[in-house]
Amino acid sequence: MNLEQMEYIVQVARTGSLTSAAEQSHVTLSAISQSISSLETELGISLFTRSRGSGAVPTAEGQLIISKASEVLVKIQELREEAQSFSNSLSGQLKIAAIPGPMHLLVDAVARFKREHPKVRIEIHEKGPNEILKDIEHGRLDAGLMVLSEQLIGKHKELSFERLMEGEMVVGVHPGSPLALKKSITPDQLEGQTFALYDDEQIRDYFTEFIAVHDNIDILFISNNTQAINNAVLEGLAVTLGLDYSFHGYREPENIDIVTVPVMLPGQGPIYYGWVSPKGRNTSQIAKRFMNALKCGK
Repeated sequence: MNLEQMEYIVQVARTGSLTSAAEQSHVTLSAISQSISSLETELGISLFTRSRGSGAVPTAEGQLIISKASEVLVKIQELREEAQSFSNSLSGQLKIAAIPGPMHLLVDAVARFKREHPKVRIEIHEKGPNEILKDIEHGRLDAGLMVLSEQLIGKHKELSFERLMEGEMVVGVHPGSPLALKKSITPDQLEGQTFALYDDEQIRDYFTEFIAVHDNIDILFISNNTQAINNAVLEGLAVTLGLDYSFHGYREPENIDIVTVPVMLPGQGPIYYGWVSPKGRNTSQIAKRFMNALKCGK
């Protein structure tokens, strides 16, 4: 079976006539007849009932095969369009956002993408997860980079989610803290600590589990200002809780780095960073290209 044969049987089914299909396909009647007969022999079934009066009518088996062939041809056309878009110079606007922390993951990818596609205007915003979701739903953003959870995915079925990398929950501490020497930390070892927390649903849910079983935990403040949180940790006023990638891009000029230590909470499943975008064809071609570039590290 080849594409030409699939195109012929679909065309014959649409026109109801080998003659009309041959004319529209710009081939001879003999060529299209022989091609279909060869396919029928290969498959071991009759695809059409042929008669002078009624032309060509698909058999019951033929209807199923023709339906599948039509689906294949649609997918091939989509593939051709996709390939064509890759060969063309991209131009337009790309609006993306990331939650605070992993913003640094975008910088190199944006620079590379801009060099390859100089006609694309790129806007990067730092937003909270709820704002990212709302902006994507209302068409104000093309895509967003954020923490994904099964609960979040189930709640927003109108959006598309794609995992990019796996992360883990960590405690961020001053390098001089005794906790900085540990390979991992249990909730019990965090008793008596003061926290500066980022105002995020994922972190709030995680921290709620701590508070449920540990009373001796104090919160210095909750904020969406990451600089204030980092300063509190580096001044020894508090520890913080967050995802590992949120700390990878943070460096003080004096080379004093926040130390991150994995925190072990029983029953905690994997945590993922990933893309959120409009579903299906609503995702712009530029956004698809950029997300693929970031995923592949190209």
